[in-house]
Amino acid sequence: MAFEIGLKIDVCNRRSLEEGVPGLLRILREFGVQGSFFIAFGPDNSGKAVRRIFRRGFLRKMIRTRAPSTYGLKTLLYGTLLPAPLVGEGLPQTLHRIKETGHEVGLHGWDHVGWHDRLTRMSENGVRESLSRASGLFEHSLGVLPLFSGAPGWQVTPASLQIQDEFGFAFASDCRGERPFYPRVAGRLLKTLQIPTTLPTSDELLGIDGMNEQLLADYYLRRLREDCVNLLGLHAEIEGLSYMGWLRTFLAASLQRGAKFLLLSSIAKEASVTAGTDEILHHEIPGRAGTVACQRGMP
Repeated sequence: MAFEIGLKIDVCNRRSLEEGVPGLLRILREFGVQGSFFIAFGPDNSGKAVRRIFRRGFLRKMIRTRAPSTYGLKTLLYGTLLPAPLVGEGLPQTLHRIKETGHEVGLHGWDHVGWHDRLTRMSENGVRESLSRASGLFEHSLGVLPLFSGAPGWQVTPASLQIQDEFGFAFASDCRGERPFYPRVAGRLLKTLQIPTTLPTSDELLGIDGMNEQLLADYYLRRLREDCVNLLGLHAEIEGLSYMGWLRTFLAASLQRGAKFLLLSSIAKEASVTAGTDEILHHEIPGRAGTVACQRGMP
């Protein structure tokens, strides 16, 4: 049985879309691989993420991933000392280019930092307005409603999951886990299929236990499983700019092993009739500050 791999590509800020996405499109075209892009559509308030500095592990992560060079100085000031530029809404031509080159585009929230940091304090109306605003901007930019969504920072609440059901997404990728599933919330089975990220992201690994870019590809190759779809989360500002090398090595070696790369919509279509149910909990995971949404059944 060949490895099956899905690429979940998060586009969280303006530089990520403006500079990182073109780099990733070149790499994916080079290897004939398709990916699923999750685009933030509202203001880039990346500078406000500095409020996480007192969260355990945040400052260490910024240092080991070389945040100033990875994200760019302007990005680290957007929404504070510099005005917040629009992300997806501001570059519709890039969104069309993603689709025209055979990839698929979905939502990654409206205000990425706002959702990531304030979701637990948002009212139900606030959550609904955020999703509605992102969905409306998506439709305005691309002429169709979004097919799928992924919560910024893998942050969800019972309310956000239930409200998400109102938007008719074919699937969502809001959490970490092992296999596709339908979430149970407060005894209620929800209808939006979850396609969880199964592998750590590169920014969770770099600088820990001697991990560097030269070792990343081999790390992922060793962890590919044949008994499930391997969902690898990428970030356009990382793999599309500073860390292209390991991704090229990984794609080449995976294809040489006979790996099949699938769009998340294809994974969801097949899983929609066979997926079980599970709950979503929040846990700390190595290399990431704070907690993220995780499938209950994951180890």
